[in-house]
Amino acid sequence: MNPSLAHLTQAIPPTDTPRTHDWARVEDELGTALPGDYKQLVDLYGGGLFDDAVWILEPDCPNRHYDLLTENRDRTEAQQRLWQAGEPKPAPLQEAGSRAVAWAVTENGDCLYWLARPGQEPDRWTVLIKEGRGREWEFHARSCSEFLQSLLITGGTESEIFYDFPVEGPHEFRSSTT
Repeated sequence: MNPSLAHLTQAIPPTDTPRTHDWARVEDELGTALPGDYKQLVDLYGGGLFDDAVWILEPDCPNRHYDLLTENRDRTEAQQRLWQAGEPKPAPLQEAGSRAVAWAVTENGDCLYWLARPGQEPDRWTVLIKEGRGREWEFHARSCSEFLQSLLITGGTESEIFYDFPVEGPHEFRSSTT
C-alpha cells in the first residue's frame, strides 16, 4: 500500500467489507488500465462518499450515479457536446490520444479525472478537476490517493474549486451501498 493510501486509511478507516471487482473486465470496458492506487482504494473502501464531499466511483456500483463505467460514458459524451458548442478544451486534452478518465464526483457537480496520455503508465497519471458549474479545469500532479489524502487530511492541495478544504475532523466515509 502506498504511503498516501496508508495515511488515508489511518485517518478514515474503511467501514464495510467492499465487494470484489473484476479489474481486467473493467479495464477492458474502459479501454485503458487503471492506476493501482485507485484499485487499492476501491478494494479497501468500495465506492462512496468521503467527508460529505467526494464520491469515489466504483465499477458495478449498485447506485448507477456513482458507477465508474456509466459515469465515464456519460462524461465523455458531455465533454464532446461542450467542446463542440465552443467551450475551450484544455491544452493537455488536445494532445493526440489524451483523454480524461473520471474517478470521482462531488455534490456540487465537479468531476475528478485522470489525465491519461498515450504511452504513460496509469500510475503516473495526474488528477484533473472540472468545475461543475463553470469552465475551469485544474491540474494536480498527484495520484488519486495522494490527492485525496492532501485534500481531505493534510491540506496540501491548493485549489480554486475546492477552496474550503481540508475539513476539520472527524473524517468519515459512507459507502454508496448503504
